Amino acid sequence: MRVSYLFQRVRRKSIGFVVGPDGLEVRAPKWVTLKEVELGLQERGEWVLRKWAEVQERQKNIRQIEWADGASLDYLGAAIRLRLSPEVGRSELHHSDFNQGSELKLALPVTAEASQIRDAVQAWLMREGRTLFEARLNFFAPLMGVKWCKLSLSNAGSRWGSARIDGAIRLNWRLIHLKPEAIDYVVVHELAHLREMNHSPAFWKVVAEILPDHVERRKALQKENLANWG
Repeated sequence: MRVSYLFQRVRRKSIGFVVGPDGLEVRAPKWVTLKEVELGLQERGEWVLRKWAEVQERQKNIRQIEWADGASLDYLGAAIRLRLSPEVGRSELHHSDFNQGSELKLALPVTAEASQIRDAVQAWLMREGRTLFEARLNFFAPLMGVKWCKLSLSNAGSRWGSARIDGAIRLNWRLIHLKPEAIDYVVVHELAHLREMNHSPAFWKVVAEILPDHVERRKALQKENLANWG
């Protein structure tokens, strides 16, 4: 069976394979030949096909968000309801009484179109995400003896995050939908790459020193489906 893939040359010690909704991505250091990449793909062929089948199955269960007043979406693992509130100066989260849940009041007119609501929600989530992600990076980095220098928010369809050897971190802003323990796992995972740019036993030892339950967190994260923002 022939499988197409996106190939990138990156600064890392070994060949990396990532399977996501957009297909297979292969990343390799400059010194690895294309022949070695192809051999690596042949060796991991069954794994790639199995992961692709898992991704397709998860995609079937993705929830489509209805961009309208009263719709709901997940924020830090809990459902919040969208409310068009032209009276507020800026979009903000309000915690309701009597166990009615929280509402994200959007500074939009009641006649706002779906695209306007989607853009306003995304802007709020990205702003909240950056603030939270930076706080968690600053919390864990000293514990792990590493320094990060820059945070970028990504919209990748297949990766939760990535790290560069120079200390630059990229995190998928959609992490803000998930529970705090899932976010912390991804943050620690990427910070650990600043000590080990691979997924060797040494890398997982770094992760385990901070999150002894990282295996359970990773398995839970693999089951997560992000909402369809199309």
